[in-house]
Amino acid sequence: MPDLQSAPATLPQNEAPEHSQNHTEVFAVHGADPEVLAYAMARYSRSALSMKESLKEISNQRAEQFLNTFYFQYGHRSIADLAHIAFAIERLSLLAAIVLVDEQRWDGQERSTRYQNFRKSGWYLPTFGPDSESPGRYTASIEASFAAYHKVADSMLEALCGQVPCPEEMKPEAYTRTLRARAFDVARYLLPLATNTSLGQIVNARTLENQISRLLSHAAPEVQNLGERLREAAASPAWCVNRQDLAGLQQRIIEADPELADECRDVLLRETRPAPTLVKYASPSFYQQESRRDLRQAAEEIMGKTPIAAAPLVDLVEKSESLEVEIAATLLYANSHYSYRQLRDAMASLGEARSLEIITIGIRHRGRHDELLREFSAGQSLRFDILMDIGGFRDMHRHRRCTQILQDFTSLHGYAEPEGLTADLAPIYRQSLDSAHTLYADLASSPIAETAAAAPYVLPLGTCTRALFKMDFAEALYISELRSAPQGHFSYRRVAWEMYLAVQRSHPALAEHFRVHDPDGPIDLLKR
Repeated sequence: MPDLQSAPATLPQNEAPEHSQNHTEVFAVHGADPEVLAYAMARYSRSALSMKESLKEISNQRAEQFLNTFYFQYGHRSIADLAHIAFAIERLSLLAAIVLVDEQRWDGQERSTRYQNFRKSGWYLPTFGPDSESPGRYTASIEASFAAYHKVADSMLEALCGQVPCPEEMKPEAYTRTLRARAFDVARYLLPLATNTSLGQIVNARTLENQISRLLSHAAPEVQNLGERLREAAASPAWCVNRQDLAGLQQRIIEADPELADECRDVLLRETRPAPTLVKYASPSFYQQESRRDLRQAAEEIMGKTPIAAAPLVDLVEKSESLEVEIAATLLYANSHYSYRQLRDAMASLGEARSLEIITIGIRHRGRHDELLREFSAGQSLRFDILMDIGGFRDMHRHRRCTQILQDFTSLHGYAEPEGLTADLAPIYRQSLDSAHTLYADLASSPIAETAAAAPYVLPLGTCTRALFKMDFAEALYISELRSAPQGHFSYRRVAWEMYLAVQRSHPALAEHFRVHDPDGPIDLLKR
């Protein structure tokens, strides 16, 4: 290799390369439309122009032409990773919110059931098709759940105020607010999945395209409609926080100089459409829909009438099976209500050929541009099969570094009782959960498709749900440390602790590096 530093300069002076160590420039970019900015960044691979030069040269039309060619025709999907879009999504059900945020590349925040009162949030009423009886039963169940929520929230606050005196140094409003949040920690178990919530998300256009396709492929009409609204919002003019001020400025310019106003209008009042090109072809995924249908049928054929085995809160399933068995068991897990251990053992007993058949089912409908189903993400050493209340699961659901395989909501696993629930409130809680679960079973077994699809909405957050978390050691340590902290909710604190104990049993030498908190230790109820 030649010595580049000692090589003679043969280029003309005006073409000599600059020394980079003294000319690094870093600047943030603001004001460019997401698709235009994505095009400008993509040009780094095909042009020597600087970012400033590219943005001055690019128009929306040129960005669209580029994206149509390289994104859709050539399949360079990484370009869409460069276009980030912020969305506000308001008045959707908790059920729809869980489906919406089930993306591994997702950033956002949702209205917290731990810190906010959901009494006035309202709730979602699904359609029931030709079924004229179920809407009344559904409405009565939701209203009864909210009545129990109100009762438990108020009574728990009163009980906590009686247990914990207000310190002299603490302001009364802060004292009440803190204990009210503790009361919501208990009361939220009664909120049905129909409860309305709101959230904000910031995603890149590739994640958005996948998200829209996944939502459009879902069985629930509300979720399908949400996918359509996201696609419309990406292609429509975005809401501008400064729009009113800019319009006022435009009006003052008109009054002062009408000719100048015409020149300023396009700059001041220009509409921004975030991603009209990148998501225009987002549609229901035939691959996902058909694969789910076939895999559900395969799970029913393999497991038959085998009862669902009892399972602990957290089950760290040791790695003893082949990769083929793991993938097959995971595919069936996502489309059944059995534990991973039970499915893993069943598949291992059937031989590798049967596992390969299941894997083929998970691939045979895959189109040219379809990403593999998430269940194919396999090979991680630590697999935690977690069976916990839906409310606590939603806090665990925020962890994106691990692979999460979710099962559909059901009443089959019963429900959890919140820690700290007073003896006089326990009968109210149990009656409310029992009643909701009874109605769920009735609706889910209906021959009317719309009624069956509406069933999960009546399930309260105290209902137990199952999810498989696959991760590496670093993520297991992170979740155990973060979620076991005293200020956390008691539900996921116990899950995080059980994760640590499971690692301690399997890998005792590594467990000593965890900085975790025992959920049974003393906590200060006035610290959040």
